[in-house]
Amino acid sequence: MASNSNTSEGGEEDKLLSLERLDRSSPDLWPEKIPGVTEYEVSQNLQSKNAGTPRWLADLEKDDINLLQEFGSLTLSQLMEKVRGLQNLAYQLGLEEAREMTRGKFLNILAKSKQQ
Repeated sequence: MASNSNTSEGGEEDKLLSLERLDRSSPDLWPEKIPGVTEYEVSQNLQSKNAGTPRWLADLEKDDINLLQEFGSLTLSQLMEKVRGLQNLAYQLGLEEAREMTRGKFLNILAKSKQQ
């Protein structure tokens, strides 16, 4: 009885099987929507493969890459904590800059000299 069901399933699968092959290389069957795009895409792919490293990665120094790897290994909560720390540091630096600018104003450091 089990062998009967297996052969009937195989027969149904054979009915659904298509031996048709579509040749996608034919420009008549698959025309380009915008002429020249295929050649441009191929040339861009070749350039990106030949470049080796991406352009954005080429400008990074070793310390920058290490920092990126460190950030990539953090969990979401650890990354959020790191961002909060950076925001707090930026705020503290802004306060310190404002203090120093006020100090420079009182000491008349930024005034233009009369000799010029």
